[in-house]
Amino acid sequence: MAQLPRCIREEPEKASSNSEKSRAEQQFENKIAHQIPSAVPTESIDEPAVTKYPEGGRSAWGVVLGSWMALFGSMSFMNSIGTFQTYLLRNQLSNYSPEAVGWIFGVYNGLTFLLGIQAGPIFDARGPRALICCGGILTILYLMLLGICTDYWHFMLVYGVLGGLSLSLIFGPAIAIVAHYFNARRGFATGIASSGGAVGGVVFPLMLQRLFDTVGFAWATRIAGFVCIVTFVLAGILIRPRFPPKPLTLSTVRPDLIIFRQGGLALTSLGVFFLEWGLFIPFTYLTSYAIDHGSSAAFSYMLLSLINAAGVFGRWVPGFYADRLGRFNMLILTVLGCLLSILCLWLPTKSSEPMMVVFALVFGFFGGSNVSLAPVCIGQLCKVGSFGRYYSTAYILVSISMFTGTALGGKFIEVCNGEYHGVIAFAAASYLASFICLVMAKILCCGKSNIWSKF
Repeated sequence: MAQLPRCIREEPEKASSNSEKSRAEQQFENKIAHQIPSAVPTESIDEPAVTKYPEGGRSAWGVVLGSWMALFGSMSFMNSIGTFQTYLLRNQLSNYSPEAVGWIFGVYNGLTFLLGIQAGPIFDARGPRALICCGGILTILYLMLLGICTDYWHFMLVYGVLGGLSLSLIFGPAIAIVAHYFNARRGFATGIASSGGAVGGVVFPLMLQRLFDTVGFAWATRIAGFVCIVTFVLAGILIRPRFPPKPLTLSTVRPDLIIFRQGGLALTSLGVFFLEWGLFIPFTYLTSYAIDHGSSAAFSYMLLSLINAAGVFGRWVPGFYADRLGRFNMLILTVLGCLLSILCLWLPTKSSEPMMVVFALVFGFFGGSNVSLAPVCIGQLCKVGSFGRYYSTAYILVSISMFTGTALGGKFIEVCNGEYHGVIAFAAASYLASFICLVMAKILCCGKSNIWSKF
């Protein structure tokens, strides 16, 4: 097993001066951040020993709560895409195909990660507060504007473009700031923070479905905006940067594509690319699948809430065990769980409502951990001070799948004459490709002889 440089493995008490600490940090950047890491404990990979993590306490858990609030007010609407997609296809955009409407949400998903390439370096330099506050304002704005949208291009600009921009400013910083306070418990803490989006994915579909029938689409989205005002105010109070600000120059904010020379990171990014391709197929199309197979609207919207409810536990439980069994190991297992649930539960479901419920719960559990563990695995391959840059740059590749996933799903439904077996097979194939890429990434990082090691 390859060993890290001696200066990185030394304990803090062995560093005799600040200059030695600086040399340790510099050597970590030069020798680790752009090379394939060894199969060593996570604590050694993440950061040289000169960095200490609180691993808890009022400030650290306050940051986790603040991130939870920020993601509740933003990521919830990515997890509720099926609610909007189903409603718009049957009302304002009933004259458009599922593929055309899918592009609205594809632009929303894609911009979230594509524009995040700039948010990551800004976060590394100046911290999360300004980015999350700006993203919160834009989130509230697009929810208020949705009520006056009537044409296709209105929804594309407001939900697709403005919504994607707002989430791009929030998602990366809200996840990355947790890594500044936790190392040994990072998987668990990140799982708790990211569960905010899952809880919102339970609350908002049920709330919107009822409000659509009582107060109409316009006031339903406005009420959602008012809820988000509260969550973002609390997020702004609770989230605080841990490190002092650094200079913000052109060289610090431009993309650093050279990090893809690290084979482990490139394969991990490709694995997350395919993961996201498959993940949002059930989130987007399970509701319309249920309606098209004879289920009531109330039951169909409830399925999306069940996916997100199971996703809360899917973020907590695998995140807890990921810190003990290995973050990559747990991500690979949950990707396999998603693949098997699609093939064994969704594909043979047809019109069986009990099977739909079982699929929603099982897929929601495994899929929830996909969302929370993927950033942790990427953070395991870099220094914590560079996490924002690594995370956002890696998700450039992921943004391509987010742009195209929902639209491709709609195209498969159209080609199959309204049947869903094509889109289900597409989701399964995506998860199979993700599983292969992540296993290859671990082999590259650990070596074949350590394939079963904790990593």
